[in-house]
Amino acid sequence: MLRLFRHKRQKPSPPPTMSVAEGFLPVESAHSLLAAEHRRQLLDRIWQYTALSHAQFIQLYLHPIHRYAEQVQQLPASETHHHAYLGGMLDHGLELVACSLKLRQSYLLPTGAAPEDQAAQTDAWSAGIAYGALLHDIGKIAVDLQVERQDGRVWHPWQAPLDQPYRFRYVKGRDYHLHGAAAGLLYTQILDRPILDWLSDFPSLWASLLYVLAGQYERAGVLGELVIQADRVSTAQNIGGNPSKALQAPIHSLQHHLISGLRHLVQHELKLNQPGAAGWLTQDALWLVSKTVTDKLRAYLLSQSVEGIPTSNIAVFDELQSHGLVESTPEGKAIWTALVAQGNWQQSFTFLRLQPALIWGNEDRPKTYSGTVNVAVDDHPTDAPVSPPAPKAGGTGSHQNQSLEDPLAMEDADHLGTLLDMFELEEPEVSDASSASTLEISNPSSYNPGQAFLNWVKEGILSHKLIINDSKAKIHTVSGSVFLVTPGLFQRYAQEFPSISQGADQEIEEWRWVQKQFEKLNIHRKRDNGLNIWACQVQGPRKKTTLKGYLIEEPKLLFELIPADNPFLKIEKG
Repeated sequence: MLRLFRHKRQKPSPPPTMSVAEGFLPVESAHSLLAAEHRRQLLDRIWQYTALSHAQFIQLYLHPIHRYAEQVQQLPASETHHHAYLGGMLDHGLELVACSLKLRQSYLLPTGAAPEDQAAQTDAWSAGIAYGALLHDIGKIAVDLQVERQDGRVWHPWQAPLDQPYRFRYVKGRDYHLHGAAAGLLYTQILDRPILDWLSDFPSLWASLLYVLAGQYERAGVLGELVIQADRVSTAQNIGGNPSKALQAPIHSLQHHLISGLRHLVQHELKLNQPGAAGWLTQDALWLVSKTVTDKLRAYLLSQSVEGIPTSNIAVFDELQSHGLVESTPEGKAIWTALVAQGNWQQSFTFLRLQPALIWGNEDRPKTYSGTVNVAVDDHPTDAPVSPPAPKAGGTGSHQNQSLEDPLAMEDADHLGTLLDMFELEEPEVSDASSASTLEISNPSSYNPGQAFLNWVKEGILSHKLIINDSKAKIHTVSGSVFLVTPGLFQRYAQEFPSISQGADQEIEEWRWVQKQFEKLNIHRKRDNGLNIWACQVQGPRKKTTLKGYLIEEPKLLFELIPADNPFLKIEKG
């Protein structure tokens, strides 16, 4: 079946060398672009999912990915939405391929075919899904961006890959739906004739792939659905959403309805940025008055005949928080308290805090609030304004590549670990021997609640349900020790096992009870003054904050392979 791909492919001639003028980006080879460690990890994961020999993987996957890398170079995937940094288009494409192949493992394709036909078409369907994912956004470089060569000529991607230094800018007033149709201009530069000949032998797959490449996902069946789901995962994680929930959520899930309802309210019903408004938009957050918006959201969803809407505001807050649709406070709460001020007017509100990109994708946003929104002192370690000046981007007609940051230098954009965690081939099953940690206890008299919590942490790390050393993680490695963030980690445990403290003192919150049981294990290091809780300074390129938690001196209690220390964390002395 793969004999079409055994011929030698001639390597393209390297571009002529040219000194790079200021403000321009150098043209890089595919090997150079893909040599970054996070991209190599994604390529390794993609290969694992294909289950092909090395030679077959090179022909079917690596050659198209190399051509894709040469084509997109360091261009971003969007201007202000997801992967809006140098190299974002390449990262997004690789993430989509890895995620779509992971999702594909749950399907026997083509649907309804005889088992022997499904087995015979396995490699073709996997490749077709990967190609649809890789080329999902490639039309953007043809219609959303204007790319200029160093010699002053405009580059059109259907001509040939770039051959000299370049700079780019986004087209003002562009049609945000056009890039889906523009993929047809470019996909033959990524998928060569032998690949297209091979795929065309499978009519159902061929039709689905062509519909995806034309942007007609509603006609593309399972293939289109897998690409859409993969895109939601990659995008949600990059803009601060919850990729695990996005991965699991069907199109018409409660999560989907909550997002749709919030977008409708903000874009069509709520007043913003004025006294009497229900929300304020700052540079890095959308602040929505919690009770007003939640009441309106529930009423709107009920009017749309959506079932399963929680009846209380607290339950709605929990749903929004569990799906990653609202940002949690440093204490793990859904509700923020902040003071809104402009001129002589000021008023305090309780808010839900959202990423603006969850409400406005590529659509034009309202102007940001000219006043300030300051988090209350007792609600956050610092009383800092949340409206910092926007980073300088080029003015009208200027090229904007200098305003984009390297993703690996950005604390909040370092989402590769989470994505790779989700892309694990198999999650380890919980054996009968470890059932005590899942609270299915056969011998209550021997049950140790502190040890059960510790077992849950270890299993969560092994199965990647609990992430580590990420900007939103509750577990970090620092100074050769393991740092367990409180109260966040204990609150999550109590949420998963709501009756954990049954029979215990009901005057204490459940997560605090769990914390007390953990302390009884005496595996944590105490401070010189005898206190249990340590503070860690978190210092990234864009923000500073403090985490509080427990230090476990023996990492082997939780890790089989001990990871490197988180470079952004430092234990506070004294």
